[in-house]
Amino acid sequence: MQTSDRQLDTRGRNTFPGLLCLGLAGLSLAGCMTTRVEESKNAKTGIAAGERVVIIEASYHNGNETEDEFVDCISKAVQKGRNGLAVYPDEEFIDAMFPWFEPRTMPQGPESLPDLLERPGVSERMRESGVRYIVWLKGDTERSSSGGSLSCAVAPGGGGCFGLAWWENDSSYQAVVWDVRDSKSAGEVSATVKGTSVIPAVIVPVPLIARTQAAACKGLARELRQFIVNSGPL
Repeated sequence: MQTSDRQLDTRGRNTFPGLLCLGLAGLSLAGCMTTRVEESKNAKTGIAAGERVVIIEASYHNGNETEDEFVDCISKAVQKGRNGLAVYPDEEFIDAMFPWFEPRTMPQGPESLPDLLERPGVSERMRESGVRYIVWLKGDTERSSSGGSLSCAVAPGGGGCFGLAWWENDSSYQAVVWDVRDSKSAGEVSATVKGTSVIPAVIVPVPLIARTQAAACKGLARELRQFIVNSGPL
């Protein structure tokens, strides 16, 4: 269930966010989430038949490794729909471009690509790959706060769980799009999802989980696909 930013803006380390989410999510059996997707476009885009995109995890350079499952999720999601993109699997791309995209030799970011493409043989191999756009993906999902309490007990006559526990996760991801043909950055797409998960229990726990990473993948992939396919406006 998604609500506006203002409705979920009050946060703290007591049970109030959990109770608020419980009231809002009771009908949907899901946690509460707010999603924000933005784009910043620097140049016209577009993609022709036979051209592909490759999505590369870039954030390990600063020690904040993007989850492998999220990279896979984005790669699969952008291929779906009427304007689905042709995706070059990242591992195959790295092998095809050996040794320039290995972890130890990979460019530190899209701003390093022009220098890389000037090296002998790199531009030729890039053209052979059919890759038009390199998407540099970074970000992560973190638990920002939690509260409440939940206890379970077993007795001879039965048992159960009582209480309420809640936690908040923040999923924030950015995708920088590099146009290989024009050798410049086309812009950036970002998705931020904040979600509150709640487990209320009166004998039987009822988890209401906010799947923020999945929501961020869906929103970012949809916007990224439109960003690349649609040539404008800037």
